[in-house]
Amino acid sequence: MKLGPIRGLENKRCASRRADDETVFPEDPGQDDMVHSLALVGGLAALLTGVLACGDSDSCYGPTNAVEHVRQVKRMQPGVPHAAYGPKGPLEWGQVNFLHTTDTHGWLEGHLKEKNYGADWGDFVTFTRRMKRTAAKRGVDLLLIDTGDLHDGNGLSDATPIDGTMSMPIFDELEYDLLTIGNHELYVSEVSYQMFNEYARRWGDRYITSNVKVLNKTSGQHEYVGKTHRYFTTRHGLRVMAFGVLFDFVRNSNASIILKAQDMIKEPWFLDALTTKDPIDMFILFGHNPAHPSNPVSTFKLVFDEIRKVHPKTPIQIFGGHSHVRDFAVYDESSVAIASGRYCETLGWVSMTGFDESNSAFDGSEKPRCSLHPSRPALDNSTSPFLYSRRYLDWNRKTFIYHSNSHELHYDRRAGKKVTDKISKTRHVLKLGDVAGCAPQDWCMSCAPMEDLNKNIYTGLMSPAMSAMVVNKTRADKPRIILANTGAIRFDLHKGPFTYDDNFIVSPFRDVFLYIPDVPFKLASQVIRKLNLGPVAKRELASMANPLDSCTDPSLGYLSRRDMRETRGVVRRQEIVVPGYTTTDDWGTDGDDTEHSEIPSYEIPPYWETRASFPDDGSDPETVDLVFFDFIEKLVLNDLGAGYTHEMVQCYVDCNFSSQDFMLPYARLAWSENKDNCPVM
Repeated sequence: MKLGPIRGLENKRCASRRADDETVFPEDPGQDDMVHSLALVGGLAALLTGVLACGDSDSCYGPTNAVEHVRQVKRMQPGVPHAAYGPKGPLEWGQVNFLHTTDTHGWLEGHLKEKNYGADWGDFVTFTRRMKRTAAKRGVDLLLIDTGDLHDGNGLSDATPIDGTMSMPIFDELEYDLLTIGNHELYVSEVSYQMFNEYARRWGDRYITSNVKVLNKTSGQHEYVGKTHRYFTTRHGLRVMAFGVLFDFVRNSNASIILKAQDMIKEPWFLDALTTKDPIDMFILFGHNPAHPSNPVSTFKLVFDEIRKVHPKTPIQIFGGHSHVRDFAVYDESSVAIASGRYCETLGWVSMTGFDESNSAFDGSEKPRCSLHPSRPALDNSTSPFLYSRRYLDWNRKTFIYHSNSHELHYDRRAGKKVTDKISKTRHVLKLGDVAGCAPQDWCMSCAPMEDLNKNIYTGLMSPAMSAMVVNKTRADKPRIILANTGAIRFDLHKGPFTYDDNFIVSPFRDVFLYIPDVPFKLASQVIRKLNLGPVAKRELASMANPLDSCTDPSLGYLSRRDMRETRGVVRRQEIVVPGYTTTDDWGTDGDDTEHSEIPSYEIPPYWETRASFPDDGSDPETVDLVFFDFIEKLVLNDLGAGYTHEMVQCYVDCNFSSQDFMLPYARLAWSENKDNCPVM
């Protein structure tokens, strides 16, 4: 069903402009596209020799007769279901507009089993180019911004010896205006060097890392990964100062140094940037940092306050990340912030207007024709001239086609199709589509309580899988308690083919199983309670499911609560509203671009335990093998108390067997029945 006409916009001039927007323009593939393609194809074979030439099939999880999950569809990646319906209405275009991504974590293929988020990076490349063209025609600015975490979360990123080796060239196909670094670029030294030596050089002054340094192996000194700040002028004359600030991260490798925000604001370069004689029409404060000032992890407010001391009225537009949620926060009457979700599920949109000759050098259109315009002040009682809009877009082709004023037949462009093809070829070489089994149902992280053994992923799936597969064969008959942190599981598991890719999606970290033999049961059985009452072992706050930093699946897991919105403007009518994001932020409940029904969310503890090989009669054993991830070793030893030390800890299966090594063999064992005929539901 087509959307109805927009009142006030349906005239010959606008109709002509929309028809022009839908025209398919030829593209010059250009030298950069050729270089990217050659680099990808030329590097795959050499890189993957070490990945794929593993001895037997059990060690590779990919035997030569593996079934590959591939079905042909019109676009996107093979087998991706289409969104049921599209956005609620057009975007509001201002004098300056922003598209924001964050926490993509390698999900450039899109979500192969989820209708709401099925577009891939090629679809997005096409969308951004179409939107840039629309902005140019309307005489306004459009800036593309990313706030980091490009690794850890998907096979496309994680199935190579150094994470990101194959996914980063694909990510680089998009022409961002500003980028910054995330904490997942800093855990592993090789990844930090990748960003420092390769991508900081490619992105030049667009890559802003105001408080992050990485070791330069040549000079022996820690140097800023990218630029500390950037002063630039937009196409339509806005003079911008940008800072890219990571939260006060402390679990980085020794290859990097993170300056705390309280120290960064004392740096001479920062003070010079604030007091420069160059005129500044707008600040952009962006970073891998929670957007909302009430979040205790966020350091944006500290930097914001320093800017306000020197520039009390200049607009400050803030773009956050890390928290994996959709959020919008008001800092003052001339400053708002957005967080745009995670995992290529959300594309953030912010637009603003209010620039004139008295406060800027903006020389574009004050009110672009053929569009709605921002109409809301940051605060109800604002005296600022600036008006804003915000929207959270679902990551699918229906969204992209609708907002670029196109349609299915004319949407695709050469650059985007090349990226889609590149993703497909990379997935094939990495064997990400190899099927280990056919998952018979969905399991979720927080849409069901831990007690629900039918739906909860921890107790309903991970516990039986660990019991069956995490076994020291020489001690298989010994009762064991396996302790794990819930943050080790990063995504729901959906019904359908369980592939090599899914193994990375569900468990992207390599946490080695350790153990202490023959611990008295009365002592070992108390550790889980102590863990859940004590401090949480954190890779990052986003590993915990809570309202401030949720890392659960928006299609099945935690979503911020709101009532159903009133319909506004032009809407698409449908009988069924599918589950998905339902967001409440500082402006209320009307930010989601596509209408969804709310999904239940339950509080999930930081840790859970699994018991195996216990007496059949239900009695308690005298002693157990206490098994746990190396990631939580210090906490477990602390809760065991005096007499338990690191010297007593041993590798349980072997010193390479980790949290990524039990689900694939379990899938082969438990879900083999419909492996060759396993549809995505």
